[in-house]
Amino acid sequence: MSAAATTRSIISRPIRPPTRFGRTPTITRHLRKNKRTQLPIPQVKILTREFAPCRFEDHYHSTIADNAMYMTYIHEHNGRPEARPIRLTYDPNDPYTKNRHNPPVGGQQLGKKPPPPSRPDNVIRLEKISIHTMQKDALATKQNLLGPLMALRALTGESYKAGGRHTAEGIQIVRGKKSVGGWIRPGVPVGAKVDLKGQAMYDFLGTLVEFVLPRIRDFGGVTLPPQSSSVNSPSAVSGVVSFGIPPEAMALFPQIEVNLDSYPKQYGMHLHFVTSATGVGAQHRAEALLSGFQIPFLRK
Repeated sequence: MSAAATTRSIISRPIRPPTRFGRTPTITRHLRKNKRTQLPIPQVKILTREFAPCRFEDHYHSTIADNAMYMTYIHEHNGRPEARPIRLTYDPNDPYTKNRHNPPVGGQQLGKKPPPPSRPDNVIRLEKISIHTMQKDALATKQNLLGPLMALRALTGESYKAGGRHTAEGIQIVRGKKSVGGWIRPGVPVGAKVDLKGQAMYDFLGTLVEFVLPRIRDFGGVTLPPQSSSVNSPSAVSGVVSFGIPPEAMALFPQIEVNLDSYPKQYGMHLHFVTSATGVGAQHRAEALLSGFQIPFLRK
């Protein structure tokens, strides 16, 4: 077919009116709704990806990981000796004590376990950041808990299973577990918390060390435990660094500073940095990792 014939055939085709694209498609089947959020569930899985490079995450892989391995490296020339078998209280082969609670003799061995071998594949890393805030006024009325919930949502941008991430729990309400002094009852909302992982964790960490901590008045650093403290306590081998920031620091976050008048009051927060450090000396390795992210420490 010649070019002229092809052009005549294209011109002779009827031109469809553009208004047909403006009509609402006919609903053949309604979308199912989530019983928890009452939002429609799409027919396809919507998964969000990283749309911008994370500077703090790149800084960890390019600089901090190598320095952390150098600072926490333990040379083992002859390898580790075999672990001493821990004798149990009762014989596990005895049918009369098979289902009985069988603790080891000598107490819990949690604070006596050595750290894992120093290898490039198990360098200490930051696993998650847990943010927790408590509101005593919520014991009188649940409406007072809306302020902390909105503040955590603005700070983190987390929501329940957002972006197709099935492990994202979003903003969670903290409820009382037992009665304390007659003012906390089981099941009563007393606060809110959120766990950050991945890029959201590094973004919050960057905002904290660049905008918030340098602007807090009379903040010299995170107070370290005294040198005389035990290195075998559960907190010393957990690999978790925790500290709190005052209510005045909430107004220093850029997400809150732009509309501070929208919140009835300012709230203090507890920050828990969970690392992969385990064994004896895990607390020191976790503090060394956070110092690489420009979090200052102070020993009094």
